[in-house]
Amino acid sequence: MDIKNNILETIGNTPLIKLNKITKDIPCTVLAKVDYFNPGNSIKDRMALKMVEVAEQEGKLKPGGTIIECTSGNTGMGLALAACVKGYKCIFVTTDKQSKEKADILKAVGAEVIVCPTNVMPEDPKSYYSVAKRLATEIPNSYHFNQYDNLANRLAHYESTGPEIWQQTDGKITHLVCTAGTGGTVTGTAMYLKEKNPNIKIWAIDVYGSLLTKYFNTGEIDMNEVHPYISEGFGEDFVPQNYDMSVIDHFEQVTDKDGAVMARKLAKEEGIFCGYSAGSCLQGLMQLKKELKKDDVVVCIFHDHGSRYVGKIYNDQWMMERGFLEVKTFKDIVSGRVGKKLITVQENDTVAAAVELMKKYDIEHIPVMENNALKGSISEAGLFLKVFNNSEIKDALVATVMEAAFPVVEFNTPIEKLSNLITKENGAVLAKDETTGDYHIVTKYDVLQSLTK
Repeated sequence: MDIKNNILETIGNTPLIKLNKITKDIPCTVLAKVDYFNPGNSIKDRMALKMVEVAEQEGKLKPGGTIIECTSGNTGMGLALAACVKGYKCIFVTTDKQSKEKADILKAVGAEVIVCPTNVMPEDPKSYYSVAKRLATEIPNSYHFNQYDNLANRLAHYESTGPEIWQQTDGKITHLVCTAGTGGTVTGTAMYLKEKNPNIKIWAIDVYGSLLTKYFNTGEIDMNEVHPYISEGFGEDFVPQNYDMSVIDHFEQVTDKDGAVMARKLAKEEGIFCGYSAGSCLQGLMQLKKELKKDDVVVCIFHDHGSRYVGKIYNDQWMMERGFLEVKTFKDIVSGRVGKKLITVQENDTVAAAVELMKKYDIEHIPVMENNALKGSISEAGLFLKVFNNSEIKDALVATVMEAAFPVVEFNTPIEKLSNLITKENGAVLAKDETTGDYHIVTKYDVLQSLTK
């Protein structure tokens, strides 16, 4: 029988998957090393287990001990899995910019989670680095793993990630693309691959707000480069000891927005539901695609699973609030109507006059207005029912047959919200252009037409 003795034996041997749609304009083969197939749904399972094994061998982690680590969530998950199997306690310190899902998942596997502020310097007593160090001195029989400077981190990727990629590509890999955070994945994998073929190019992907790119280019630690960023799982405000910059050929920075948008694109177009850093990794490659040739074989490392980010990059509202989501609005729909006045009727107009307007302009919905104030509405569907019951109603005044006024929204209201307001009973929505003072109307057909453009 093919049986694993415990969950830790399922770590590694993750698939290499060809990208087809997003990279169709790239002349060569682009492959994704999709490491969310690890049991903890991230590549960090590899180094977490390795760090535990090395700590045990060195006598730093003893039976019944407590694992302490500062983590953006994924390393914590890997350590928590190891702790479950091996009988350790876990205390993880994270930052308030990390998704709530990450903290909840860590708690689900029995860990204690402490949240610290993001926007403080590493040496600040409130930083998650400092809090983890302090806890390790206060709690008996505990060990702070410090994934940033713990060289077992990069050793894990030298021993597993690198060999897997080499074997899966039959040694034909020409480029490795990987986001840069603690440095363990990019450095350890690069060290192995460079030993096999020194000509393999290693491209590290960084985020604006991190100092790693400037340090790589100049050797200078410039704190002026550091500012808050939203991207998770990569970028640093110091240089971890896991880095060996000599095995990296280039650093490329991407924006918070571009990485988030690309992650969503991967889910929709490739069916790969991955995390923030995977989107940023592929975005970095797209920025460098002119450097690639026909026979190249590129491997992008996709670190973790999209389930960690359902409240963030996969949440439309979160994306819109940060200006990351390009959404169409009421204003976009009516942008081609410059100079065209809204067709309206008054309460003392006849139903016959309103019907003539509908025929003339081929419209189904007309607002009832007096002195630019909304009084009600009439619709083709509503009039049809009334005329069907009383053929003489055509001579009646609009005031006697009008329905409730159409809802009024802001001019920049997203289309998604408009579709919720337009129902069987209510066929249109109005908005006022504050620049001109004119009202405009949007119907369900306008929304459908806009969405299919």
